[in-house]
Amino acid sequence: MNQPQIDRKREAFEEVARALRPKLHRYCARMAGSSIDGEDIVQETLLKAMQAYGDGLAFDSTEAWLFRIAHNTALDFLRKRIRLEALAGAVPDADIADPTDEVARRENAAIGLRPFMKLSPAERSSVILMDVIGYSLREIGDIMGTTVPAIKASLHRGRTRLTALQGADDAEEPSLNDEEQARLARYVALFNARDFDAVRDMLAEDARLDLVARQSLVGKPFVGKYFTKYCARDGWRLAVGHVDGRPAVLSHENNSPTPNNFILLEWRGGQIVRIRDFYFAPYVTEAADIAERDGKGGLRTATKGE
Repeated sequence: MNQPQIDRKREAFEEVARALRPKLHRYCARMAGSSIDGEDIVQETLLKAMQAYGDGLAFDSTEAWLFRIAHNTALDFLRKRIRLEALAGAVPDADIADPTDEVARRENAAIGLRPFMKLSPAERSSVILMDVIGYSLREIGDIMGTTVPAIKASLHRGRTRLTALQGADDAEEPSLNDEEQARLARYVALFNARDFDAVRDMLAEDARLDLVARQSLVGKPFVGKYFTKYCARDGWRLAVGHVDGRPAVLSHENNSPTPNNFILLEWRGGQIVRIRDFYFAPYVTEAADIAERDGKGGLRTATKGE
């Protein structure tokens, strides 16, 4: 195969991977219990896939292969975070799910992110892959590297636990300390006043901008250009809020009463060292739990994750 053929094949693979990104995120966000963490897992998945593809790894189905990588990457993420519960145990024969249970499928596909964190990783994977993504038992077995009986058992236990959790919400209300509140409030106020020179002054010299799913820039002169595009846009405003319990800047466009997008800021001292803007990854916003702070410091739910 000559180089132009190799390049075309790689471009075709990258196009398929980009198209699958929202679908991968639906799985990864529920595995992590966070839309933001889910996108981090997706990014790591795609980096691993690009590396393996470049090394000449052969595979039959791009989608199945990417989901296997995503599954293993999500498990690695969970192991690091919670050090981990057992992935699978002995399974009683009675704990067998009916894979054709359409009621369970519809109900579980509509559940938000947090309830899935009450399940073990094996239960979580089985329920998400079948009820949310729509894979068959055989396809799930290929992704998880396990048997159909084990998947049926995990699916049964996971569905049972999710049913018991219906309507329960034990999430703690997120809070901002005074310093965080002041930082975000100042950033938002300057942005809404279109004082972009003052906003640029908040950047560290080594600041990094991640336009998620699009591009990354490093260095204050380059990141500073990011704000220029806002000068020519009307009908938008920023607000202080939380996304999946994390402090965030919320973006309202076209005078929308609910946020269309969100931005995460990382600080070092009083300077911004990283901006993560999810404008080009709308599926992350759609899956997130978002709360907005009002003028009195209270919270109101802006969007509830899918």
